Amino acid sequence: MLLELARWLQGLARFFALFDYITMRAILSALTALALSLLLGPSVIARLATLKGGQPIRSDGPQSHFSKAGTPTMGGALILLTITLSTLLWGDLRNRYVWVLLGVLVSFGAIGWLDDWIKIVRRDPNGLKSRHKYALQSLFGLAAAVFLYATADVPAATTLYLPLLKNFAWPMGLGFIVLAYFWIVGFSNAVNLTDGLDGLAIMPTVLVAAALGVFAYASGNVVFSDYLGIPAVRGAGELTIFCAAVAGAGLGFLWFNTYPAMVFMGDIGALALGAALGTIAVIVRQEAILLVMGGIFVIETLSVMIQVASFKLTGKRVFRMAPIHHHFELKGWPEPRVIVRFWIISVVLVLVGLATLKVR
Repeated sequence: MLLELARWLQGLARFFALFDYITMRAILSALTALALSLLLGPSVIARLATLKGGQPIRSDGPQSHFSKAGTPTMGGALILLTITLSTLLWGDLRNRYVWVLLGVLVSFGAIGWLDDWIKIVRRDPNGLKSRHKYALQSLFGLAAAVFLYATADVPAATTLYLPLLKNFAWPMGLGFIVLAYFWIVGFSNAVNLTDGLDGLAIMPTVLVAAALGVFAYASGNVVFSDYLGIPAVRGAGELTIFCAAVAGAGLGFLWFNTYPAMVFMGDIGALALGAALGTIAVIVRQEAILLVMGGIFVIETLSVMIQVASFKLTGKRVFRMAPIHHHFELKGWPEPRVIVRFWIISVVLVLVGLATLKVR
């Protein structure tokens, strides 16, 4: 929106040519999302508090969580609002990838909103039935995957690449749709499972989004992509604006979500952010890198899968409680210690992912 205005104003002053640079608009996108979050946060939290319902607390969980009963949830609405506004302000709205990401963000956010609404407003602790939630996720995830496949304009956009294997390139054909679907829906649920402690999910999301922004910028630049040996995807550079908005909005939300949290993200934020990260990785052809950089999300998901499989097959539990962050709490780790240590692990994994840019 503002990009078009800046381009018109370039005829009056050369200063406005600055806004043609993705890096400049990415910085402004992050700052805008952060400022909007800090500005709107108190009123959004106050509004959520009027619903007189908080995030349901598991009775079999750590006793320290019982004091959180009544804390407003659905705070992810603030994240989605600021990301959307910032992207619309600073992004190139002629870029189809921008609209795909906004569509995924809003559609998965709507699923999360429905789940949270049933839990909080209708006082149903079960929320949206799992099969209905998964069906809706599948619908929107498959729609995004099919659209990306149908609009792919270069072979690289549907080819599978693996880090550390410079010459590996597998044209997937229709298999691209399957992979994209699983990444979008899978990471949507992975971030949702991680969102169990104050600030635990949002900081890794910020870190991964910022790193994916680097990949997006490089993929959209023919010179950089050729030098780094990564697939060149025309138009992918514009995703940097969205990634920056996610990082800024996430940091703004963390201001209120840090321990002890004033507000929880809820499914409305977790499902949407996870799906967005999965979509970005698919567009820039870095699915394997997302598994590394988003390792915290992967570990949390695997812990649940292992726990369920073990209990069904042997009647025994591997962890004291799943997802795994609750396991460490029940072992006696204070909540802030679990959170910060998981953050540190996330920083390391993101740095490893970024290092693959030069190790190919």
